[in-house]
Amino acid sequence: MKEKNGEHPFGDTGQLIFLALFIIVWVLDSFVMRISTLPSTYLPLYVRLPVALVVFAFSIYLAKASHHVVGSDQRPQQVISDGIFSRMRHPLYMSVILFYLALIIPTFSIISFALWILIFFFYNFIAGYEEKLMEEKFGQDYITYKQKTAKWLPGVW
Repeated sequence: MKEKNGEHPFGDTGQLIFLALFIIVWVLDSFVMRISTLPSTYLPLYVRLPVALVVFAFSIYLAKASHHVVGSDQRPQQVISDGIFSRMRHPLYMSVILFYLALIIPTFSIISFALWILIFFFYNFIAGYEEKLMEEKFGQDYITYKQKTAKWLPGVW
């Protein structure tokens, strides 16, 4: 299978599989079986919910700020390093990662959190794959961009 638009060949399929798996696990653990939601009893919902809403809002912001570039059929033929891309190299993937986290926070499902960690590693893997393609396509321009721009969290990583 060949990559589409500089994406990992199984990126879309993997994202759909993880989304379905996460929703199933999160709903079952958070609302049906409640196997690993004990930590939620230690922090009231009126504290957890506003935090989740802030994370969700930031997720939406990142999606809106990056989707018009990444989701376009006519991607620029240069390294994009302005706007949100001046702060992080993968804002659209980060928005999805934060979306999952926003769902976990209200219920504190430990099982969902463990799955979220796997999902993060999956996104890190496909982001790394795509960065290699970008280095091949843009050469030193992309390498310079990588050196000055965080992969996920500005100032951290």
